[in-house]
Amino acid sequence: MAKQMLLCSSSAAIRRISVSWLIMANNSNFKSHRLSRSDDAALALERSAKRPRTMSTHSSLKDAFSSYADHLNALNEKRERIVKASRDVTMNSKKVIFQVHRISKANGEEVLEKAEKDLAAVRDQHISRLVKELQGTDFWKLRRAYSPGVQEYVEAATFFKFCQTGTLLNLDEINASLLSLSDPSLEPLQINLLDYLLGLADLTGELMRLAIGRISDGEVEYSERICQFVRDIYRELTLLVPLMDDGSDMKTKMDTMLQSVVKIENACFSVRVRGSEYIPLLGSSDPSSFLVGVSDAEL
Repeated sequence: MAKQMLLCSSSAAIRRISVSWLIMANNSNFKSHRLSRSDDAALALERSAKRPRTMSTHSSLKDAFSSYADHLNALNEKRERIVKASRDVTMNSKKVIFQVHRISKANGEEVLEKAEKDLAAVRDQHISRLVKELQGTDFWKLRRAYSPGVQEYVEAATFFKFCQTGTLLNLDEINASLLSLSDPSLEPLQINLLDYLLGLADLTGELMRLAIGRISDGEVEYSERICQFVRDIYRELTLLVPLMDDGSDMKTKMDTMLQSVVKIENACFSVRVRGSEYIPLLGSSDPSSFLVGVSDAEL
């Protein structure tokens, strides 16, 4: 009996050990399986992290940036051509102004005829280059590139017009003279109001030099007409400039314009009040002299 009990207890112990080993084996297989899965995931993640990211040469993003680069390069090249054309307009417009300053009673018609031809050459040869470059584009985008040349052209054209007729060349007349340069199928180049006013402000400086020169030649009445003309321009612009949105350049030129007005007024005043001190003009035998027959008291 005791021997049977011992055999039963031994077999039970063996079964418990077997069950324990089975449980341990199952747990070990589960852990190893789980570790192998996690190791595979980590390896895949590592491989994806180390894999270099490349962009296809024919991708839409690269094509888009290439088109942007081409557009900017073309715009910069156009800007350089416009700057060069603007410089040529400035240089040749100054030549027209210098030509007009040679005017006098003796050679007035000859000087103005030569200046008119030079002004037409500036328009046909140099302004036309600006027109061709700017047709079909945003004029305001490239305004800073061509504005100095346009201002100088406005100054030369208005200066010539005043010396020829004594009147002011308005913006519509200038733009009308440029219509023949434009392609009828495209929007024509039109000088904007701001550039016209900036050129008009520069005109007053040239009129001041002309007035001083006419006084030295004895044409005081003509100088007084110039003085009144410059006063009118300054008065009208004084009312307009405070209302301008982009008037920083104009405000600077207004100070210079006021100085020109004062210089003309002082010159005319000095001749009228202290005419006897102007010895080259006093007692002139020229019958056209403004001082002939005028006493010192009247001066």
